[in-house]
Amino acid sequence: MRRRTLLAGAATATLTATTLTGLTMSEAAAATDPQNTVYLDLKDGRVVIQLLPDIAPKHVEHVKALIKQGFYDGTPFHRVIEGFMAQGGDPTGTGTGGSKLGTVPAEFTRSKHFLRGTVGAARSSDPNSADSQFFIMFAPGPSLDGQYTIWGQVISGMEFVDKIKRGDPARNGVVAPPPDKIVHMRLAADVKS
Repeated sequence: MRRRTLLAGAATATLTATTLTGLTMSEAAAATDPQNTVYLDLKDGRVVIQLLPDIAPKHVEHVKALIKQGFYDGTPFHRVIEGFMAQGGDPTGTGTGGSKLGTVPAEFTRSKHFLRGTVGAARSSDPNSADSQFFIMFAPGPSLDGQYTIWGQVISGMEFVDKIKRGDPARNGVVAPPPDKIVHMRLAADVKS
């Protein structure tokens, strides 16, 4: 019942935004802050992520640098746990890979929470070990609050995230080959209409 209420509320907000401005929420976000809006193209459609530089400025700059390099294009969602999250951003697909840019120090917050559509920085047991890997929440994860960096929020396209191939629960969500992959990941500012 609660999930339906949240979805109905999101639909109402989108309808209201469209009615008042002629734009969807994702179009409005891209128009007002294209440098902090990400287009994540998956096999089933486009996911729009609003970056949160006010919450995690170092992580946002790191992710933007990787996006501009085309780093994420073709990388797999290697770990996907039903009812929890989809993890990607590792070019090796093993969960141990990263970029050549190195790690980013933790930017934990208590002002934002891990909810459906929250995008967080994956890391090892070292809080300062985040790099290119990230995860998108399928559902709230309050146990992650204050333990992982939040750097974005899906503002449209969660229905496409929901279609990402799930992993094996007996293997902590490891996805059997072939995993779903990121087709393209771009800043809205860099996408030509």
